Amino acid sequence: MQTETDYKVLINQEGQYSIWPEMKQAPLGWKETGPTGSKQEVLDWVRAQWTDMRPASLRQPN
Repeated sequence: MQTETDYKVLINQEGQYSIWPEMKQAPLGWKETGPTGSKQEVLDWVRAQWTDMRPASLRQPN
């Protein structure tokens, strides 16, 4: 029997999001942000937050 994996939300310095298994350490260059929960819960949160998918360096005015 497989148990459901909990996920956490990660963000990098460019403001890009990813989800990651809660039990694993975030890779270098990523930090934890947002909720931890089911895959669907964290994906819903990311979709609500990440409305502009361009990297932060392309969103900043010159």
